[in-house]
Amino acid sequence: MPNILDIRRRIRSVKNTQQITKAMKMVSAAKLRRAQERVMSARPYAQKILAVLNSLVTRSEGQTHPLLEDRGNERIQLVVITADKGLCGAFNSNIVKAALNFVGENRNRQLTLNCVGRKGRDLFRRGPLPIAHEAVNIFARLDYSHARQIAGTLMEEFANREMDAVYLVYNEFKSVIQQRIVVEQLLPIQKLAKSEEGSLIDYIYEQSPGEIFGSLIPKHVEVQVYRALLESAAAEHGARMTAMDAATNNAIELIDSLTLTMNRARQAGITKEIIEIVSGAAALE
Repeated sequence: MPNILDIRRRIRSVKNTQQITKAMKMVSAAKLRRAQERVMSARPYAQKILAVLNSLVTRSEGQTHPLLEDRGNERIQLVVITADKGLCGAFNSNIVKAALNFVGENRNRQLTLNCVGRKGRDLFRRGPLPIAHEAVNIFARLDYSHARQIAGTLMEEFANREMDAVYLVYNEFKSVIQQRIVVEQLLPIQKLAKSEEGSLIDYIYEQSPGEIFGSLIPKHVEVQVYRALLESAAAEHGARMTAMDAATNNAIELIDSLTLTMNRARQAGITKEIIEIVSGAAALE
């Protein structure tokens, strides 16, 4: 039978852990609310700027821009967006798994990594693929300037022909309990298929396509990177909230089980002492 003192010590330890997980759940819930509002505000703008740009790229024949040049997929930079912290369930491992699947599918191509988030950086640092760039500790105070810096580096290297394509891997926020892994091409910007051209709105442009390209395309890349960062931040808080809720419930169940075990041990000890007293009294008679 286990020692009652050890069981009490373990119950006290589990209760302390329960308080921590409960507090982390509440903190994540508060952060999730703000992150969700930022995502919902950024999505319409990102979708609209993509629709306008797709329409312009598809309809303007003969116009060129360095970020529209399709050079194939021989040299790819994969931007892997993970979290800076753990304790968020399978959030980081799912992203890493999707990135590794992408690497496996493109093993014959020249791949480099751009790691956003400490968890992905620490894991891929031990791997065979080179890490061209990294950005860590940005999600605590995520700002548009972070997206501008990341996107600026990508656009500069792509325009200088240092790579042929850029892909993003991140968690898209769907709900508190659901995130969707997204692997999408950021550069070069793709034209719509011929079957989709008829559904486009025919905009009237005041400036020439070249001038619009020069201002709209860099803004588009920055906005899409920023949206991916916001999606990842919201998904991280949702995953951590779910994980901490499950941990709190597990702690409650463990406390109940340990309390039952302690009561049984104490009851067995009391029963043993009563038997010894009765046996001693009977022996004296």
